[in-house]
Amino acid sequence: MATNPFKPTAGKMPPVLIGRQGIIDDFAEGIDNGAGAPGRLMLITGQRGYGKTVMLTELGRVAESRGWGVISETASEGLCGRLIEALADKGIRLRGLSLTPTIGVPGVTASLGGASFSAAEQGALTLRDAIEARLKKLPAGKGIAFTIDEAQAASMEDMVALATALQHVIRDEDMRDVSDAEKHGVAFVFAALPSLMDELLHERVLTFLRRSVQRNLADVSIPDVRLAYMETVADSGKSITDDVALEAARLSDGYPYMIQLVGYYMWRSAELRGSRLIEVEDVRRGVEDATWAFGDAVCAPLIDGLTTAQRLFVDAMVRDYPEPARTSDVEKRVRRSASWVSKYRASLIKERVIEPAGYGRVRLAVPHLGDYLRNRTHAS
Repeated sequence: MATNPFKPTAGKMPPVLIGRQGIIDDFAEGIDNGAGAPGRLMLITGQRGYGKTVMLTELGRVAESRGWGVISETASEGLCGRLIEALADKGIRLRGLSLTPTIGVPGVTASLGGASFSAAEQGALTLRDAIEARLKKLPAGKGIAFTIDEAQAASMEDMVALATALQHVIRDEDMRDVSDAEKHGVAFVFAALPSLMDELLHERVLTFLRRSVQRNLADVSIPDVRLAYMETVADSGKSITDDVALEAARLSDGYPYMIQLVGYYMWRSAELRGSRLIEVEDVRRGVEDATWAFGDAVCAPLIDGLTTAQRLFVDAMVRDYPEPARTSDVEKRVRRSASWVSKYRASLIKERVIEPAGYGRVRLAVPHLGDYLRNRTHAS
């Protein structure tokens, strides 16, 4: 049996990174251009299913291809501790520094030259030591690339420690009496949901993130999706006509995860028929299967994460789907005040669940969310 070329599993590298080459080029240029290059500090934002994890994997591959070390982590409690452990795996002795999640000993402060440091600052200095110890073991001109997924989940203490360590390491490398080509480098790439990252970006202590190269993963253009379908299908040993590929691209809505799902299920449909040609009927079956899979993987977790009030607001909107809903109609349906509607409208926009659609109107921002909610309502 032939191997399906489409990879819709979360974090799995797809055969093509459609419409993302500019981000890859920016990062590669940052690695190649030496210390201080903007692409070495990057913040990638995007909604669920837009391929943030896949992009981090690809950027890690770019760094490795240039002889850099790569350390990948997902932000959660104890992030800096795990980074230190990863750095220490290469036989580095950290002079007895703590590897506990808080990067310090509770109730104990360290004194250095009369200055007292909080747990976060201790973590920053500890992480700095670990990074610099690893850099010394690398060939001249090489460095370490850190890729941090789900950055919106990081604690403020860890983010402060990362920022401080990064600034110290860059400064220490700048002071080395060698040519720029011989200096070691560090690169940090963070991936996060856009709305939840806003709070971190506005923290005064995290100005380094505001100076980062910021790239938002958006929908992929339909012509790019059509071309990607045609090339990927052809490489797999099957064929698809231009018109059928365009229909599949249109039905994917240009949503990166949906692109992979539609591709996967339409290819499978043709394979089950024993056909080398993907036809319109395969696309239709593929979209139906993809929509159910998308609902389970993207829509269900999103809805389950909403508050009761937010869910009430969204359910009231679904009556008008696929057309935008008037906020005045939502107010009548939920039987709440205008201020209540305004509050939860703002919260849902911030979380990118809905978006403005003209004066007094809003629409669902996540593809197929309306279909999922309608199907869920009918099923119950």
